[in-house]
Amino acid sequence: QVPLVESGGGSVRPGGSLRLSCVASRNTYNSYCLGWFRQAPGEEREGIAFIDNDGYTNYADSVKGRFTIAKDDAKRTLYLEMNSLEPQDTAVYSCASLKDIGSSCTYDPIIAGQGTQVTVSS
Repeated sequence: QVPLVESGGGSVRPGGSLRLSCVASRNTYNSYCLGWFRQAPGEEREGIAFIDNDGYTNYADSVKGRFTIAKDDAKRTLYLEMNSLEPQDTAVYSCASLKDIGSSCTYDPIIAGQGTQVTVSS
């Protein structure tokens, strides 16, 4: 089984919303930390949100207040709800299991999915 498969990307106008989904294999979903990255053309990969098994969440300043990370344990699915999208949010978005240090999540991926394209343009 593929460890992580993202879906839900697409093209939206500025101010619009999208919800990304990431279905994980059983082993991958059992990771303590799961999160989302994005990478725009010519830019470095950016960790934007993570959630741990206790439900603690963290967001990059660039998305705080606009994006929400959540998960559904019954479906082994990680979500990223994205609102008030801006052209600078255009990127390939990937989900990943993340390394933790002393039960504190990091943005250091163990394994990541192939990604889904999000384009924000008028």
